[in-house]
Amino acid sequence: MSEHSGYSDRDLQREVTELQSKSATAARLFDIRRIIGGLFVVYGIIVTIAGITESDADIAKAQDININLWTGLGMLALGLFFLAWLWLRPTAPPTPDLDQNTERPAE
Repeated sequence: MSEHSGYSDRDLQREVTELQSKSATAARLFDIRRIIGGLFVVYGIIVTIAGITESDADIAKAQDININLWTGLGMLALGLFFLAWLWLRPTAPPTPDLDQNTERPAE
């Protein structure tokens, strides 16, 4: 068993495994689908509420189309689509780099 700066190979392998799991967690946390979906859901709720509380005079200015309501519902649907996509197809954890010659993790 070789020693590296006071650490055994088992200690180094445990640390590498812990770092890989933290990296996978960070990759899932900062997945762009989560960020985009969350923002669209929040803004969709805000714009939908603005559309629901729209006055008749404001709707008449927009040729009798409640554009805030329709835009808010569209944004809400798009945000929910991104979040459903994230839930149905989660990010795969990263695989360790393998050395081409030995089929062992690269050092």
